[in-house]
Amino acid sequence: RLRLDSVSEAEAAVKVEQWQQSFYTADSGIQSGATTIHEEEEEDEDDDETEYLEAQLSLTRAQRVRAAMFPETLLEGESVPGSQSTSDLASNVQRLAEPSQQLKNAIVVVNKAALIVNQLTRKEASRRVIMQSPQMVAALVRAMQSTGDPETARCAASVLHSLSHQRQGLLAIFKSAGIPALVRMLSSPMESVLFYAITTLHNLLLHQEGAKMAVRLADGLQRMVPLLKKSNPKFLAITTDCLQLLSYGNQESKLIILANGGPEYLVFIMRNYNYEKLLWTTSRVLKVLSVCPSNKPAIVDAGGMQALGQHLTGSSQRLTQNCLWTLRNLSDAATKQEGLEGLLQILVSHLGSDDVNMLTCATGILSNLTCNNARNKALVTQSGGVEALIHAVLRAGEKEDVAEPAVCALRHLTSRHPDAELAQNAVRLHYGIPAITKLLGQPHYWPVVKATVGLIRNLALCPSNQAPLRESGAIPRLVNLLLKAHQETQRHGSGAQQTYQDGVRMEEIVEGCTGALHILARDPINRGEIASMQTIPLFVQLLYSYVENIKRVSAEDKSSDYRKRVSAHGGMPLDAGYMADDLDVVYPAYAYSDLAMDGLPLDAELHETYLPEMYDPRQVYPNAL
Repeated sequence: RLRLDSVSEAEAAVKVEQWQQSFYTADSGIQSGATTIHEEEEEDEDDDETEYLEAQLSLTRAQRVRAAMFPETLLEGESVPGSQSTSDLASNVQRLAEPSQQLKNAIVVVNKAALIVNQLTRKEASRRVIMQSPQMVAALVRAMQSTGDPETARCAASVLHSLSHQRQGLLAIFKSAGIPALVRMLSSPMESVLFYAITTLHNLLLHQEGAKMAVRLADGLQRMVPLLKKSNPKFLAITTDCLQLLSYGNQESKLIILANGGPEYLVFIMRNYNYEKLLWTTSRVLKVLSVCPSNKPAIVDAGGMQALGQHLTGSSQRLTQNCLWTLRNLSDAATKQEGLEGLLQILVSHLGSDDVNMLTCATGILSNLTCNNARNKALVTQSGGVEALIHAVLRAGEKEDVAEPAVCALRHLTSRHPDAELAQNAVRLHYGIPAITKLLGQPHYWPVVKATVGLIRNLALCPSNQAPLRESGAIPRLVNLLLKAHQETQRHGSGAQQTYQDGVRMEEIVEGCTGALHILARDPINRGEIASMQTIPLFVQLLYSYVENIKRVSAEDKSSDYRKRVSAHGGMPLDAGYMADDLDVVYPAYAYSDLAMDGLPLDAELHETYLPEMYDPRQVYPNAL
């Protein structure tokens, strides 16, 4: 039994040794106590290790490509993973990265160059050298519009802005196609670039021949008008003056401003800002636009009359004058506008001014706003407008630009509204009849004479005015005018060609004088004086006039049957209460649309050096439209 046990132990040791030499590389644990390893678990560990190594290899490859093409993405202290290639030739990754690196180097070079040139332009000598180099200016223009780096664009725009303060620099920018590039920069999101671009364009528009046309061709107006939504007053002042320079004397530019909503933006500025230079430049644009038939109603509808009226009592004389001229031009399109009570009262107060321009504008505006508007007539009458207008006539003397609109306004106030009789009496009570009668004499301007004839006709409707009109010599003056005008009409035969004097048809003078004498003849004393001047044959002749209105007014004192027979040949039925002058006539707009002073440059203050705090977001500005 001992021998059997020893044999078994010897065989067991051999078996264990053989087991260990097998592919399992480990015993079963029976003899050694070691745990066994299952084949499937070993395969899983091998697969995990393989996947890990492959992932690491892929990550390293991606890192190498990214690091080679975009080294700026590496973390601080991190190095570019090395290539396993030992060849002296460049790897594929390195060759792929070469264009990217060259581009990055070029961008860095351009950025540094723009920064250096910007610093150099602070010195006058350096600026002169730069502007004498067309290649340098052209390179700056290209860099400004093609770069994607905001700092490069800012530096390039700043350089061009510095060069634009001298004529040689303006010419260099113009020849380098700088205007289209600057117009494109008006869409920049950077406020500083926007400021440099608009200021440089403003200098070009002021001083460089051909710049206006170049800006128009580059669609500059289409880009400038939306800038009016900005809130910085100094920026808006420069922008609005650019619009004025481009639209002055150019109808197409005025229509482009209208198509892009310009009138609404400009009226908003006039209503909500108090920066004098901005208000002045904006009023200049509105003055130019106010003579455009298309822009005029748009400005009025946007509330332009009320907005401009806000600035008639300020301390700025130039702003007040611009607003008055603009209101003067707009007023013939605002005869039906409501909410003008405050403006009318201010205008009445301005009639006391000794300034001829102010008087001209105030009387013209009042003449148009009281045309066929009973509410405005009553308001002006109640505000002392009659007395103020009479004083304006007295001060006007021979100045037709004041006398004509003042008399027209009085003619409107003395007819066809509830307070018309009050106005008729007010003219007499304020000693206006002698001054008005004098205007009938020559060599007065024919439009003044025509307006005066209509006013005398209205005044004669008041019985209390009959004697004062006779005493002031109105009857012989009217008769003389009637004879002279009738002779002029007879000289031209059957009326195929009407007779004009200073733009007034002599037929209108004949009609007006006949109507006024007819009203004056209601007074017995006046009737005798008129008859004593051998006028009856003339009146009979006028009954057969080829002019229908003259025929009607000559028949006013006849029976209704006779008047019906006369009017049967005309297109308008005869009405005993109708007179041509009963209908108010809108006073024609002035031709002062493009005064020479509109072309004058702005004050130097508008071109202040750009400062970031100009665009301080904490500063409160009116809300944009």
